[in-house]
Amino acid sequence: MSAPIPIQVHYHKQARELELIYEDDVSFRLSVEYLRVFSPSAEVRGHGGPESATLQVGKKDVGLANISRVGRYAIKLHFDDGHDSGLYSWDTLYELIQHREANWADYLKRLEEAGASREALSIEIKQL
Repeated sequence: MSAPIPIQVHYHKQARELELIYEDDVSFRLSVEYLRVFSPSAEVRGHGGPESATLQVGKKDVGLANISRVGRYAIKLHFDDGHDSGLYSWDTLYELIQHREANWADYLKRLEEAGASREALSIEIKQL
């Protein structure tokens, strides 16, 4: 069985959330950070399966620059950090909705184990 297709996709810029609205006014909001760190791209997921995935760090404040529809089966999210190589099929988005809590908990655990942060690195430049 394939996932339902949203009747509307709306980006809430201030909250940095993508809202997917389905039939019967059922809607779900996914943070852009969540969508970015779980991008379906090979760059993020790895070319050789989950063990070759790249842990995404410093994506807490990432936003969307654009959203493009890809046929009838997906959307392409253009993140403001330059990432835009993953296609989010309706099946992928629905799977991310269904497994959001477990995915997020696992992501936070992997960040902690790596000694990494959701915060972007800030570099202070001093003039001498």
